[in-house]
Order: sequence, then C-alpha cells, then structure tokens
Amino acid sequence: MRKAIISFENFTFQYHSQSEPTLKNVNMTIYEGEKILIVGPSGSGKSTFANCINGLIPNQYEGTITGEVVIDGKNLAQHSLFDLSFSTSTVLQDTDSQFIGLTVAEDIAFVLENDTVAQEEMKQQVARWAEVVDVNQHLDKRPQDLSGGQKQRVSMAGVLINEAPILLFDEPLANLDPAAGKEAIHLIDRIHNEGDTTVVIIEHRLEDVLECPVDRIIVFNEGEIIADQHPDVLLKTNLLTESGIREPLYITAMKAANVDLATVSEIANLYHVQGPGLKDVLKSWQGITQESKKKEKKTPLLTLTDVTYQYRKQDPFVLDHLSTTIHQGEKISIVGRNGAGKSTLFKAICGFISAQGKMTWQGKDLTSDSIKERADKIGYVLQNPNQMISQKMIFDEVALGLRLRGVDPADIQTRVEKVLQVCGLYPFRHWPISALSYGQKKRVTIASILVLEPEMLILDEPTAGQDYRHYTEMMVFLDELNRLGKTIVMITHDMHLMLEYSERTLVINDGKILADGAPIDILTSPPLVKEAALKETTLFTFATRLGLTDPIGFTQRFIAFEEGGRVR
Repeated sequence: MRKAIISFENFTFQYHSQSEPTLKNVNMTIYEGEKILIVGPSGSGKSTFANCINGLIPNQYEGTITGEVVIDGKNLAQHSLFDLSFSTSTVLQDTDSQFIGLTVAEDIAFVLENDTVAQEEMKQQVARWAEVVDVNQHLDKRPQDLSGGQKQRVSMAGVLINEAPILLFDEPLANLDPAAGKEAIHLIDRIHNEGDTTVVIIEHRLEDVLECPVDRIIVFNEGEIIADQHPDVLLKTNLLTESGIREPLYITAMKAANVDLATVSEIANLYHVQGPGLKDVLKSWQGITQESKKKEKKTPLLTLTDVTYQYRKQDPFVLDHLSTTIHQGEKISIVGRNGAGKSTLFKAICGFISAQGKMTWQGKDLTSDSIKERADKIGYVLQNPNQMISQKMIFDEVALGLRLRGVDPADIQTRVEKVLQVCGLYPFRHWPISALSYGQKKRVTIASILVLEPEMLILDEPTAGQDYRHYTEMMVFLDELNRLGKTIVMITHDMHLMLEYSERTLVINDGKILADGAPIDILTSPPLVKEAALKETTLFTFATRLGLTDPIGFTQRFIAFEEGGRVR
C-alpha cells in the first residue's frame, strides 16, 4: 500500500490582507516517490500551495486556516518551520532571496554547516553536488555575480545536499536557457529515479517539464483543484487551454489538424506519440508552404559598433567587439545561453554600465547621454522584478514614473488603469505587491515601463513566470505597439516567443553575434541550436520523427495558424 507523504483535507487558507481565500477547500494526496507537476494561471494559488508544503504558511505568512495539512507525518498547524525543513527542501522561484553564503561553496554548504558536518566530508559533498548541477567552476564566486541560470543551479545544489524526502521546485526553469532547462529536468528526473524522493514541480513551462515523465498533473484555478490526472488523460482535453495554460505545441498542432486524439497513444511523450494515419492527416493539414514575404527596409534606430565590456581587467570579455543595428519598428528576440552577454549588452545600452565602443541613436552619439536621457528613449524591464519594485501598492508602483515626470493626476489615473487592464492586473490594482506571485510582480514591472511609452522597449525574459493567457495578452499588446511603430526587443529563453512573436533573432554567444536571421532558420539549424544552448521546437522535432518531408514547412504552417494566417 502506498504511503501518503503530503495530504490536504478540506483545506482553506485566507491571507489576513485579503478579503477572499487564496486556497479553497483543497483535497488531495501525494504519495511517497511520486513526481507531481502543479500548473495553473498566475494567482491561482500555486505559490500558496507550495508555501504550505514547505511550512512558510502559517509560520511566516499568517492567515486564517480551516482543514488540515499533513507533511511527512507532521501536522502543518502543530510544527515549526524548523521541524518541517527536515521534510521539504525548496528551490525558490526568486533565487536571490535564497542565497546566504558569501560564495557559491559557502551557500551550498549552509545546511551541512548547521548540522556541524565534518569539514572534509562537507567539502566532498559540496564538490559532488556542485559537479552534479555544473557549478563546480564557480565555487569561489559570489552567487549574486552569476547569471540567472547559474543562480538557479546553485540553489538546486543547496537544497539537494540536504537530501530531504520531499523536493519542491517552484518555477525551476524560469531563469534557465533552453538547453540548461532540459538538463535541469533530466537532472530532477534522475534524482527522483535514483532515490525515494517525492518531487513536486510548479512550472508554467509544461512542455519542457514533460521532457521527462510525471505521474500526475494537478491543475489549480481560482484557488481550487480543477483537475488531478495522468498527463495522457489530461492532454487529450481542452482543460489546460481553457484555464490559460499553454499545452505542448505539437498537441495544439494535432488539434488544429482535427486529429482524433482518442486514437493517439502516449500523447504526453513527444518521442513516442503515435496514432493511425497521423502522418497523413498532418501532411494534409500542412498543405503547401507559403513563401515568406520580404520585409521592407527600415530606418536604423540604434547602431552598435565594437561594443566591448569586461567586469575586471583580468576577466574575459563579456561583450567582445559586438556590432549590430536595430531598426525603427523592428521586433527582435535576443537569445543565447546563460552568461552569453545578453543582459549585459542592454545594461550597457541603457547606461547602467560603461562599455567601450560606439553607440548611436538615430545617427546621434548615445554614449554621452545620461541614464535618464536614455530612459526617455529606451524602456528596460529587468529580469528580476524585485530589483525594480519600490512601492507597496500596485497602482502606486505603476504610477511612480509618471508622478516623477509631473504628469497630471487625471492623466495618470487613465494611463495606469489602461496599462493594468492590458497586463491583466486591473482586478488587483488596490492590492499590496507583497501579496502577489512572482509572475504577477513581473507584470507589475512591465506595466510600470509600458505606461511611460518609450520609443524602444527592452524586455528581459518577459514571459518568465507568466501563464499562457496573460502571456498572450501581453504579446498581443506588444504586437500592437509594434504596429504603431514601437521597437520591441525581447531577451528570452522562450523558443515559442522567438518563433511566433519576433521577425528577427540575434544569437549571442561569448559576447559576440553568433547568428542574425529569421527565427525559424535559426531553430532548424542543429549545429547552431547546440552551440547557442537553444532548444529545437517540438513542432520541428515532431514533424521530423513522423517522417514529414518538410518539417520546416510544418512549423511555418503552425505559426500561420497561431497568427491567423500570417506567415513570416
């Protein structure tokens, strides 16, 4: 008989600051050794659910509780955070808030130091787990100096070393490049298979998590569990998309082609999915690939020539004589592995760091402009929302920039409310920011920049932590801005965003431009995908595995379907 390790019975939780419960009458059981995926739109209660599993509720976040939660035999209401920490290890969505040590090695060793483990054994354990997550070359560095993906790996090592029976991953892929994300999912799977560990993953990137099998998918919506099913059952329904969650692209393609999913087996496994006549149905749906329309020539907006930057003289170049031009009205995605120099490049453009080389804006020198002068032209949304937020309330945060510019209060009210509606935040406009999930905070920071109406908008990982519904609303809004002449630049690990929402992609590797071209050309080049740590779209993989003669054309057909017939 399977033993329950996590149990919720008629559980309801309401934060003291809220008028309605965040979790409502939750009943569910997770058994020892299971691997569970938790999905749901932003604000659905996933993070609150996670905070119950690791004991932050009610020990850190207070509220009204009814019902019962038992974690590894411990009643949530009767045990301290310290007691519960022996049962659950958590990799947080916001890695910066998890770091304690001055160096990577110290941070990984933190739990062992508290347990007074002998120094020699501690060194061996740190070295082992650092190698497992591939941060062994960074042990002497400060965690804060690492890229987002590297920080995530350090956090993973810090919790894995504890070897608790429950591993909780809250958006583990949010800051990882596609290749590293794939490696992380395989690493989690290996850890799960090699031990008796129970794994709970909360993640918006469902398709990426399903790279390895999960036992069940639990769907939250408006604080309630609306589905608890095996992936092969759930993925044949429309429940995910109806709940604002993106299903795997190849499944959307099968639905678009009117494939009878009842006849499809192993639908959750991209590499094994099959069905009678599947190839012929998809080939017929694909039809004849339309030729891409030539893009009209656009006016140069921002030109970079030999831009160079290194943190310290003895360090390698983060930006290595990089040259490119961004044109007025373009919509560009910037991709590459973690640490390639993507974020550094745009910090240099915005004046946050002083790089060498030439930068011009509409032909005029940009390097002499102050940060404020550049901000009038260029809006930059940082990857980590906590690095941008300074106000307590949502409305005040979005309105801050306008108030500092002396905009009329009535105009501020109108513009802020409009942007909040676009970003899916209007219902929460009177909420404190502290009550938001990480994904909701991300939308607040995007809204605070959009409201200023800059000529160029740079978004660092705009879809990280976003559910599909708000993701789509945001990208549609960015599309509209682009049609009005705004230049949109997106630093992203999201290959779907790259394919569907950008007309041009710059691939950065080791501080240089590795490739500059159409997104579909880049993602269908295996050598380039490998070198830049990208991930081949599942559409191309699916079409290739089925033996379709034109996998690129199949991918183009899907993009056209998603975009209402528009083919790049």
